[in-house]
Amino acid sequence: MREGPVIIGYDGSEVADQAIKDAAALLGPRPALVVTVWEAGVAYHTFPSVDIQAAPMDMRDAVLTDEAMYEGARIMAARGADLAAQQGFTAESLTIADQGNVATTLVQIAQERDAAALVVGARGHGRLERFFLGSTSRQILEHSPCPVIVVGPGER
Repeated sequence: MREGPVIIGYDGSEVADQAIKDAAALLGPRPALVVTVWEAGVAYHTFPSVDIQAAPMDMRDAVLTDEAMYEGARIMAARGADLAAQQGFTAESLTIADQGNVATTLVQIAQERDAAALVVGARGHGRLERFFLGSTSRQILEHSPCPVIVVGPGER
């Protein structure tokens, strides 16, 4: 196994919590980087394909919205790192703006950090939702430079 840290994609969900626990049981104590990806600039987005007039937004409000979203993501990543530390990882958190989509961002971090493994939870979307939205875990499996652990929802 590579020497780099275990990269754990963390979104605060129950399945993400379970992914941390399962990864710790499989991989044992080692360095981990718990990553929460947030979508910077979402307050500035427009939707040209939708014929809805957007409400005007003051730039100050947009900046405050962006800052609040970042802070929420930072707190979430810290919570995930705390959980990872409780499970035996030597964990730190990273909050990063999305670089295309969550899967691309996590794969890029795994490449940059020479990750030993990449861990994510899968929410178990239905077929129709996967068709329209894609699957983050599937994209990670297809492009990851290291082994991937995908933990799905289900009874334990």
